[in-house]
Amino acid sequence: MKRFWKQAAAIETDGGWGIALDGRAVHTPRRAALVVASEELAHAIAGEWQAVGETLDPAAMPMTGLANAALDLAAPDLAAFAEPVAAYAESELFCYREDRDDALLAEQAATWNPLLAWAEGRYGIEFAITRGIVPIDQPPATVAALREAVAALGPWRVTALTPLVTIGGSLVAGLALIERAFDADALWQAVSLDELYQERRWGADGEAQKARARKEAEWHNAARFLRLL
Repeated sequence: MKRFWKQAAAIETDGGWGIALDGRAVHTPRRAALVVASEELAHAIAGEWQAVGETLDPAAMPMTGLANAALDLAAPDLAAFAEPVAAYAESELFCYREDRDDALLAEQAATWNPLLAWAEGRYGIEFAITRGIVPIDQPPATVAALREAVAALGPWRVTALTPLVTIGGSLVAGLALIERAFDADALWQAVSLDELYQERRWGADGEAQKARARKEAEWHNAARFLRLL
């Protein structure tokens, strides 16, 4: 899409805040009205549209993309949308520890144990922890409680949770960010711990660093979306 508008603005409307391009309301790809509950989020989205150059680039508009996903994908069928994220309750990253490198194991314990302890206290659950990559079953009550926590978030927060979990591999980290129990930078370091450790030990790989930088940007975009809700 080529830019056809001069001014993008957040406008108060029935049910929240919409986005207007030269006074014309913006809609999602599935033609729903792009209306959000938060004035702050609406202004952030309008800012993305105002910053568009000659051609629209969806990759440069993360707040718009997440809002579109919430309205078009999450809201119509929250259970189906949330299922892939809720499934991470069965394979929580922080429960899989190093089985050969004691230094890495120690870093994992120091960083991950407090996060698991927070989740255990918050949701009244217990985790099973293993060493190595052989799958381990989590207690059914733990899986059920974490799935219930995801379902209770509603479409907007589940939309933000989705990239957090798929990027980091940890449902606990995503929920901790939503609950504001830990900050976004600390949680990013936690989900990146193994990769960063190997980089310190064996040296940096340029392509791997670029890939991690892209993921980190997506992580912080999702965190910002949460803050603006």
